[in-house]
Amino acid sequence: MSARGTARARHLLLAYPGAMLGVFFLGPFGIMLAVSFFQRVENAFYEPAFVLSNYARLFSDLFLSNLVFSLSLSMLVAVVSVSLAFPFTYLLTRLSLRWQTFWLVFLLSVLSLSEVIVAFSWSVLLSKTAGVSNVFVWLGLLDQPESYTPGFIAEVFGYGYLTLPYTVLMLYPQMSRLDPELMEAARTMGASPQRAFFNVLVPVMRRPIVAALILVFVFTLGIYLIPQILGQPQHWTLSVLITDQAIYQSNVPFAAALAVFLLLTSLTLIVLTFALGGRQSVGRTS
Repeated sequence: MSARGTARARHLLLAYPGAMLGVFFLGPFGIMLAVSFFQRVENAFYEPAFVLSNYARLFSDLFLSNLVFSLSLSMLVAVVSVSLAFPFTYLLTRLSLRWQTFWLVFLLSVLSLSEVIVAFSWSVLLSKTAGVSNVFVWLGLLDQPESYTPGFIAEVFGYGYLTLPYTVLMLYPQMSRLDPELMEAARTMGASPQRAFFNVLVPVMRRPIVAALILVFVFTLGIYLIPQILGQPQHWTLSVLITDQAIYQSNVPFAAALAVFLLLTSLTLIVLTFALGGRQSVGRTS
């Protein structure tokens, strides 16, 4: 193939993902951004305009505190999920290929469950009438059954159940390609298993860990059924408020402004995370 044909083929390959990005992300985002400046009409829908009142309302104590809670909760879930998934993935890669396949298929089957089923299953499991507290009473650990839902802990459990399979699947490809002699070499040089794990394995897996943290963080920000079913109103995230404004309050312009604000805030945090990771990489290599 000539150089001109090669360049044309390269442009076509780049055009396809660019077109997909424009149709399924940039187009809807542009529409949402435009609607966020529209004027809400009482007892109707909205009309085209250019008003900043929707964004000015974001800086009220209610929405700022909810934004801080949503971001903090997403960070907590990301850290908990990666902390649980990392040793699980490491042990998974130590198994035979047959057992690795079994656990990976099991994790994929967990992903087939919808968010509604997961939320109501945890609601029953943590309830007073048929929940796990009845087992604690039977074991003599509690005097009477207790209800753990709705509450913050139940909400974190629900988030963790949804995000853990994704985290394992993010870490597995890189960890399965690691040379098993790496840990053995550290042990041979006198490192304890714990020290070899944290001083050798974790630094080598730093980039997949950061990628998994970002994935879980972004994924958690978009979940809105888990906090509604498992959490109390003070534990509702910004995603729940966006749904409430768009559907129940019929205030689509303000819901669009909330969504744009949440998107820009999360993108800023992700860029800062990448910048910090790149700076640390330069510091290690210099």
